[in-house]
Amino acid sequence: MAEFKEITCSRELGEILDESCQRRIILFKHSTTCSISAHAWQEMQDFIRESSAEVLVVMIKVIESRPVCSQVTEDLGVKHQSPQVLLLSNRKVLWHASHQAVTKNNILKALEGEISPFNLSTL
Repeated sequence: MAEFKEITCSRELGEILDESCQRRIILFKHSTTCSISAHAWQEMQDFIRESSAEVLVVMIKVIESRPVCSQVTEDLGVKHQSPQVLLLSNRKVLWHASHQAVTKNNILKALEGEISPFNLSTL
């Protein structure tokens, strides 16, 4: 099962980016007021529960932790969207997807290298 952690401050983001040099990180940006994001969160929970991947899943709630979301955009150079998932390794974004493309299957494919790097835009 994948490991899960929620972060709420820039210091924690820095620690996560450092940790991405040791293992892959899935960064999930979630809006607690959006129905599309609620569906994406369900997909993330299914992934966490069912995945055997050695990966850390990190959630940032975009409304409650807006400064951290802004820091993600600044540090990683990926336009903010919500919901959004980013696959990180060595402090770099390998792949990202947003909105309805945030699915358990797409995350698994990205981890296995079956999806081309970078953006999987909205469907």
